[in-house]
Amino acid sequence: MCGIVGAAARRNVVDTLISGLKALEYRGYDSAGVALLTDKGLERQRMKGKVRELESLLAEHPLEGFTGIAHTRWATHGAPTTGNAHPVASRDTVAVVHNGIIENHETLRAELLALGYTFATQTDTEVIAHLIEHLHSAGVDLLSAVQQVIPRLHGAYAIAVISKREPGRVVGTRRGSPMVVGLAEGEQFLASDIHALLPVTRRFVYLAEGDVVDVGIDGVRIYDEHGKPAEREVKQAHFSADAVERGEYRHYMLKEIHEQPQAVTDTLEGRIAGGRVLTEIFGVGAKDMLTRTRAVQIIACGTSYHAGLVARYWIESLAKIPCNVEIASEYRYRESVVMPDTLFVSVSQSGETADTLAALKSAKARGYLATLAICNVPESSIVRESDLSLMTRAGPEIGVASTKAFTTQLTALALLAFELGRHHGLDEARYADLVRQLEGLPGAINGALALDGQIRALAERFVTKQHALFLGRGTQFPIAMEGALKLKEISYIHAEAYAAGELKHGPLALVDEEMPVIAVAPNDHLLEKLKSNIEEVRARGGELYVLADADVAQQVPHADGRLIVLPPCGELVAPIVFTVPLQLLAYHVAVLRGTDVDQPRNLAKSVTVE
Repeated sequence: MCGIVGAAARRNVVDTLISGLKALEYRGYDSAGVALLTDKGLERQRMKGKVRELESLLAEHPLEGFTGIAHTRWATHGAPTTGNAHPVASRDTVAVVHNGIIENHETLRAELLALGYTFATQTDTEVIAHLIEHLHSAGVDLLSAVQQVIPRLHGAYAIAVISKREPGRVVGTRRGSPMVVGLAEGEQFLASDIHALLPVTRRFVYLAEGDVVDVGIDGVRIYDEHGKPAEREVKQAHFSADAVERGEYRHYMLKEIHEQPQAVTDTLEGRIAGGRVLTEIFGVGAKDMLTRTRAVQIIACGTSYHAGLVARYWIESLAKIPCNVEIASEYRYRESVVMPDTLFVSVSQSGETADTLAALKSAKARGYLATLAICNVPESSIVRESDLSLMTRAGPEIGVASTKAFTTQLTALALLAFELGRHHGLDEARYADLVRQLEGLPGAINGALALDGQIRALAERFVTKQHALFLGRGTQFPIAMEGALKLKEISYIHAEAYAAGELKHGPLALVDEEMPVIAVAPNDHLLEKLKSNIEEVRARGGELYVLADADVAQQVPHADGRLIVLPPCGELVAPIVFTVPLQLLAYHVAVLRGTDVDQPRNLAKSVTVE
């Protein structure tokens, strides 16, 4: 939700902190700030707005220090103002940056007010700074002060702290929000994400839940949630710093749309051989688990939820077992009934989505057969908490509106659906055909990307619109939902998706010559039904746009200039292929409307709070 960077070195760390914040700005961009231990003591610079605003401020009023922390914020408690920006300080001694929510902050605030502390912000974070300072001023060292304070904090958090009394030291901790430590010679770092630190190191330690880390110039010490010294494995990162650069593209989102053929190729690599999916890709014991599975429960949020909805059609069709898909934030607070031998599947790009992680933890007490994570981050909390996992291999995704993470999630879920089908009696010839479709998917996506010019021209018709409807049937209904989400996320046009058969049950009242209606029409068994729904729109003068498979394009009702013809593709992979033009449509409409494509208002990439 927010981005944290910390550093202890024998050199000025300001540039490292700022470059780290730029890499983390996808996590929040309401305000940004740095705190450094300088010759004058503890000094801060904070600014409402994006990191570039803070960078300009530092150019005018430079700071220099060997120990520092920095933060880019997505506001939860307190408006996005300079006054509420992190780092938050207590009595010019302790500075704190924080990602997450402290649920009992009001109780702690009342206690601190009684002790004589004053509050300069509306944030929940300020109670952390005052609690640490209160112990620290009584002679407790910074590490011990943090360790004594965290049991009093209820909620999810990642925290980094510095004190002017202890230069050369940054103390960090995490519970429910990610934190990684970067290791180098004579300088050590911590951050919310390894991409913030790739310019300075490739060696990382992922903190476990409840860990506290003491970061010093010459090394780090890690303690578990019980305060005992802990050893954590050092991982070598294989990402390059270039992976988070835009290159020739105007926006990260456009770059990531065009990276989808390779991302899907990477997700399939080493997972299909001899015309079949390798069962072992899901982990040790996967064959027994898939054979025993009698039902599937998928949990996800946002775009990942749409991927889960597509997977439900695949699983029930291929494996002939029931599949339920639920928004994680709803599942958490519902007393669900778990069928015997149900596989619990969590889908998350970051692996740190708060509601999905909490749903996974609660599932462990509900009697599921096993838990499986579909995720893009191998060391994430959701992967570590799951029995089995399948990585999506999308690589870094910086644009807030998810693109390649979605198509690689669908690819991974297709692998799961195929294997569930194969272990539950799916016809071998059908199975072989489906695997061939999947192997041809990267080429089909390239074919969809070739339509970029046509879609850009189509986007010009949307610039002045305020509303839009998306229609789909079967597996294309969730794709219509995803298309509507993309359009509203980055262009701020109000867009809704409906199962096309529902038009006559209410939404048809909205259709007139000012309402764009986008219909997704692949060559599948529901095409004839969808054609009837399209005619309903035409009969009422709706402004109709159709995405159609080349094999059936001329059979689908449309208006001149409003038909986008996609290359032929198999029915199973069609949802993935038809996603691409909807992503491009949203992108080009947003560019024409002049919105911030990569960092849309009020949104952040990784939602690590409820």
